[in-house]
Amino acid sequence: MSNKPVAEMSFEEAMAELERTVGALERGDVALEDSIKLYERGAELKKRCDAKLREAEEKVAAITTDKDGNPTGTTPVEGL
Repeated sequence: MSNKPVAEMSFEEAMAELERTVGALERGDVALEDSIKLYERGAELKKRCDAKLREAEEKVAAITTDKDGNPTGTTPVEGL
């Protein structure tokens, strides 16, 4: 498990750690207290991944196209 704060992780970092966390929980080879900590960290990581995906979806939705479907620019998206 990384010591890096979840809020500072990129999508890829958070997803990789989430995969490792889920793997450790599925194997069941960690003590109960450690499992609880892993679960809590996993919940934070999932939340981070969801937020980063939502940001990406909003950016893609903001891309404007011409009548032929070619990208012409972007429209402002509130909150970004």
